[in-house]
Amino acid sequence: MIAVLDYGIGNLRSAEKALQHVGADARLVDSPEGALDASGIVLPGVGAFGACARALRDSGLDEVVRLCISDGRPFLGICVGLQLLFESSEEDPDVAGLGILQGSVRAIAATERRPQMQWNVVRTSTGRRSRLLGDASSRWYYFVHSYAPAPEGAEALKSVVGTCDYGGEIAVAFEQGNMFGTQFHPEKSAFAGLQLLERFARICTEEPSES
Repeated sequence: MIAVLDYGIGNLRSAEKALQHVGADARLVDSPEGALDASGIVLPGVGAFGACARALRDSGLDEVVRLCISDGRPFLGICVGLQLLFESSEEDPDVAGLGILQGSVRAIAATERRPQMQWNVVRTSTGRRSRLLGDASSRWYYFVHSYAPAPEGAEALKSVVGTCDYGGEIAVAFEQGNMFGTQFHPEKSAFAGLQLLERFARICTEEPSES
């Protein structure tokens, strides 16, 4: 079972239904107890960083995220769900993120229209093979965001597996062991997005991966 964490933010059913479409046993889970036996965890997120961070902590599901990542179970953060892995965000500087990845979330370039609400090409980082993105060097995915992660430190930078160009190069796909994150929305990205979710579902059936 793949637990899609329901912490009262946004339309979480789209992620659940997309996973079910590719054959996964995906279910919305709104309590830590409901995720104990999950083989994988998905953390979607839409809206403001601060509101999502507070709602996640209030639900107690932030500890589910920490436990899942620490014990090697597959984890996928989507959009703000990825951003919450970082230490902070310019959007809500007084609200702390989970701090699992070093760095902050920053506004995308003011020279571009914000939010980026469009399809864009995601390119696999040079020299990296990504279990999540697959073998293609580039694919189109759908984005809706005004902020994006700015990883810092060797480990966080090493985890970047995909980038897109929007007012400069933006890190939009992350992979570290069995921890994955996408700034784009795979559940809204047609065939390429469904392929990505199918790969994640397969990863959830594998043995834990070393970081």
